Amino acid sequence: MYYYDLKEHARYFPAELEIAHVFGDVTSVPPVPSIVKSRPIHGDNKESVLLKLNKLRHFQKLDVPVTFAEKQPLAVWRGGNNNEKRSSLVKRYFDHPLCDVGMASHDASSPWGKPFMSAVEQIRRFRYIISVEGHDVATNLQWIMASQSLCMMPDPVYETWFMEGCLIPGHHYVQLRPDFADLEDKICYYNKHADEAVAIIRNANAHVSQFDDQTQEKLLSLLVLYKYFAMSGSLEPTPKIATLWV
Repeated sequence: MYYYDLKEHARYFPAELEIAHVFGDVTSVPPVPSIVKSRPIHGDNKESVLLKLNKLRHFQKLDVPVTFAEKQPLAVWRGGNNNEKRSSLVKRYFDHPLCDVGMASHDASSPWGKPFMSAVEQIRRFRYIISVEGHDVATNLQWIMASQSLCMMPDPVYETWFMEGCLIPGHHYVQLRPDFADLEDKICYYNKHADEAVAIIRNANAHVSQFDDQTQEKLLSLLVLYKYFAMSGSLEPTPKIATLWV
């Protein structure tokens, strides 16, 4: 999937040009400028060149026409047990009356496991959906922010083409502490202030809508690769295009 997403736009350039790339969940900065799906938000990340990779998994919009007010005033989360942050969430709220959180599991004997729940079911049933980064970014973030459910999460550490580093707490999502100690308070607050919740959802939807224009997405991807080849000295940019990044 990574290969074909890169090939989709790289095929427009001369075949002899070379690209350094790191496929997969990238959480560190490569030693040379490389095409990546994800990178750390903070610190010197200029060698990590973001492109829209693995987009079938990370860019989903689900049509579930259920309003915020029609949903249960509870928070939901399902995911794999692949880091301490996720474990902390589940251990603290596994049996909480305002939450339905658990490790996605088909094994009923798993101590923190709960039955699989599809994205559509989560969006249809719950006002609040928690997003927690996994190996790198949180896979569910895009479809939460495209829905009529309110995204709750700690500040992101990694970013992709989705521009997680540009998201503003209290504007695009509800900010949670890294240990999730304030989750109950945030649920209770937004149950009493639904108008504020709906405003945040509207802002989140607007952020997602930036990626709906497929012509613009293609042009931006081509420009990223064009600049990559130009900055590496492999391609002489035309003066008009070079003005886009000078």
